[in-house]
Amino acid sequence: MRDNENDILKRVRKIEIKTRGLSNEIFAGKYHTAFRGRGMSFSEVREYRAGDDVRDIDWNVTARSSKPHIKVYEEERELTMMLLLDVSASGEFGSTDRLKRSIMTEIAAVLAFSAAQNNDKVGCILFSDRVEKFIPPKKGRSHILMIIRELIGFVPESRRTCLSEPIRFLTNVNKKRCTTFILSDFLDSSRDAEALDDALKIARGKHDLVGIRIIDPREKELPDVGIVELRDAETDRKVWVDTSSRKVREHYAEAWAQRSEEILRTLKHNRIDTAEISTDGDYVAELIKLFKQR
Repeated sequence: MRDNENDILKRVRKIEIKTRGLSNEIFAGKYHTAFRGRGMSFSEVREYRAGDDVRDIDWNVTARSSKPHIKVYEEERELTMMLLLDVSASGEFGSTDRLKRSIMTEIAAVLAFSAAQNNDKVGCILFSDRVEKFIPPKKGRSHILMIIRELIGFVPESRRTCLSEPIRFLTNVNKKRCTTFILSDFLDSSRDAEALDDALKIARGKHDLVGIRIIDPREKELPDVGIVELRDAETDRKVWVDTSSRKVREHYAEAWAQRSEEILRTLKHNRIDTAEISTDGDYVAELIKLFKQR
């Protein structure tokens, strides 16, 4: 059920106050340092000089002039940030005082305000196992507040997740290179690792991709609380589990570790910087660490 309008506006304002403050005080400079120069635009053609990168040679001009020429690029003053945010049902889980989707929303807001400080455009793709909503990149505070409002109040059509779909959509809709943050728990209910790998490989060739994985401590291991019923939020599959059994708890932890390793292997294989943030952790520290490693 969609929250009433007044409640949504209050939550938008609360998130703005918190995340805009963090962005102004902490992230704006670090964001610019981490991502400046990622967007390059063509400037001019000049004669080749010793030490120039041969990959920049303009072969058409070289052929016409009979002298080697190279293309010169300059850093774009205006970059574009795209936020790919997972709105599938697994985001509504949280064993602490915050849901995974709430953390995603706050992080998205921090990143958006940081981009605004750098005078960049910000766009957003909300996804489940399909693209649920596309918000084209624009500048300005009112645009960012509109994105935050959508993140808070949006009700998706599907409960499942397919990560390859929004990444393919990004490649098709954004022809110009952009910095893209994928905010998700990366629990892909399609389990199609090959499709995800292919989509990432193509997108990585065009855009600067960053993965931000949101997890909850209860997803890693089960507590010893006796016999409980577990339900998969995306498939609605239910199963009774005896958590008092050490073997059951160990099997659960091993299965989680294996799935996490598969996710991280896919991201690493495609050279995508990734931060892992827990609902009981400090996302500020993890984002700063992510920015510093770039």
